[in-house]
Amino acid sequence: MSKIKKIGIITSGGDCGGLNGVVKGAASMANTLGIQAFVIPNGYAGLYNLIDFNKLTQLTEERCDRIDVSLAGSEAGHSRVKIKNIKDENKYKRIKEGLKKFEIDALVISGGDDTGSVVVDLLGQGIACIHCPKTMDLDLQTYSVGGDSTINKIATQVNELKTTATTHNRIIALEVFGRYAGHTAFRGGVGGDADAVLIPEIPVDFDILYQDIKKVYMDRILSHDVYSGNYTIVVAEGLRDASGCEIVDESAGLDSFGHKKLAGAGKYVCQQLTKRFKADPDIKTFMKNTHLFVEGIYDIPEVRHVTPGHLVRCGHSSAYDANFGLEAGGAAVQLLANGITGVTVSSVSGKEIKYMQTKDAIVQKHVDLDQVALHESMGICFGRKKQVFKPTFKQIEGKPERYL
Repeated sequence: MSKIKKIGIITSGGDCGGLNGVVKGAASMANTLGIQAFVIPNGYAGLYNLIDFNKLTQLTEERCDRIDVSLAGSEAGHSRVKIKNIKDENKYKRIKEGLKKFEIDALVISGGDDTGSVVVDLLGQGIACIHCPKTMDLDLQTYSVGGDSTINKIATQVNELKTTATTHNRIIALEVFGRYAGHTAFRGGVGGDADAVLIPEIPVDFDILYQDIKKVYMDRILSHDVYSGNYTIVVAEGLRDASGCEIVDESAGLDSFGHKKLAGAGKYVCQQLTKRFKADPDIKTFMKNTHLFVEGIYDIPEVRHVTPGHLVRCGHSSAYDANFGLEAGGAAVQLLANGITGVTVSSVSGKEIKYMQTKDAIVQKHVDLDQVALHESMGICFGRKKQVFKPTFKQIEGKPERYL
């Protein structure tokens, strides 16, 4: 591979925390190495339309200084476009002509599994790329920028919802992103001290969930001096019931990558629990004993769902994601400068840059169910019969893995 003189920086897919770190890290490292860095705006839509641009913004040191890594979202802009699905038989030729027009030698691209699949596609067309892992879903084989920011936001929202839930003695289900991997629901729920976490990896038995709610919720209220309490549930959007059936809103259609738009899991959980409250004769007795019962108005506890949607991906980045983004962006340029392409940045540890083949990095990773059993043993309900946590033990020799 000939010496890199100019790179293009692309962020693609959904936005999240830490992306401005990737952009700034890649551009700053490029400037240090004497490489010119340019933003290709708005993801793969911008790459496809590059030939029509009159100019690109160069990320000089002065321009980099205006990028705030503490902000979520991306200075480079996004779109959800899969190059392979563009109905233009000359699409790859068009992209190459655009890159040639601006004399761009290689691309630094940050995105998740869909974005990564396009990176693999572009590599097959002879376009040099490095992939910086980005997805708040955390379902790549590497850590992905955006995950920590999202988990912190979910945990905060779970905790804050407890004030309104306790005031009204409600059960509240918080539905969050994650598609078919429950990492952010799991970690956000644990971090927010939720009572139950429902993830795609574990089909939900609503009878088991209901029994846990009945015990925990009723005990809290009965033991409180003013009969006050709550029960909080974090629900991943890719939820399945005990039969393995996926909970989707069929009217929502498909996204631009051809995926179902997952919706309605939180509402479905509320419907299932409300149905069980209405059918349970113990509930009327409980409501009367706690002086909550009002005939025809307040017969059963209220079950509500909240869908924060894009609130978990906007605003500010966590400090961890800002760090990871900067390091991943800088590492990507170092890889290109040293003739390495077609890979995903995994981490930077001291002077060691770790990476793996992009086709392997984008293989979906699911929640470790042994880790779930650990938290089940400490009281969280996952909508199944609690599994016994059986640990193994390992003494670490020498230097432990670096955290930051």
